[in-house]
Amino acid sequence: MKLQKVVFALLATMFLFAGRSSAQQVKTDYDRSANFAQYKTYSWEQVRTKDALDIDRIKAAVNAALTAKGWTQVDSGGDVSIVAMEITRNQQTLNTFYDGFGGGWGWRRFGGGGFGEATTTTETYKVGTLVVDLFDTKTKQLIWRGASSDTLSDNSNKNIKNLDKGVEKMFKQFPPGSSKK
Repeated sequence: MKLQKVVFALLATMFLFAGRSSAQQVKTDYDRSANFAQYKTYSWEQVRTKDALDIDRIKAAVNAALTAKGWTQVDSGGDVSIVAMEITRNQQTLNTFYDGFGGGWGWRRFGGGGFGEATTTTETYKVGTLVVDLFDTKTKQLIWRGASSDTLSDNSNKNIKNLDKGVEKMFKQFPPGSSKK
């Protein structure tokens, strides 16, 4: 019976931490026919977000990433136009905990009563996603897209740090076809 309680306690702990992953997810894609060597300058077209304070934060993070790649920001008419959008949504996780009192191992008819009582709770948390699109200014064609998603915190400093980290990961292999930096 003691072993059963330990196993159920470990399982409950594993499910608690597995249910809500805080690993940042970053994805990028690009137009395979675009010649990124021709692009040297960029201009901001639009940043869409619910929080006006995030506009400058998003621009600063993307500007730092592109400047590190040798690109230059111009007020208008850059080779590339940037549109960024921040999306926030609620995510839910179900956590089930077992009390470990079920009468032992085995099937109900042959030596046991199953797992005992189970309690399931729902946890709701916010996930923020930043999508950054780069368009060829002349053709108006999308040439590159990066997206970063992570769990949002009540701590503004932590969210800013995650924003910066996500943008850095997005542009790590940028421009496509360039050597790793």
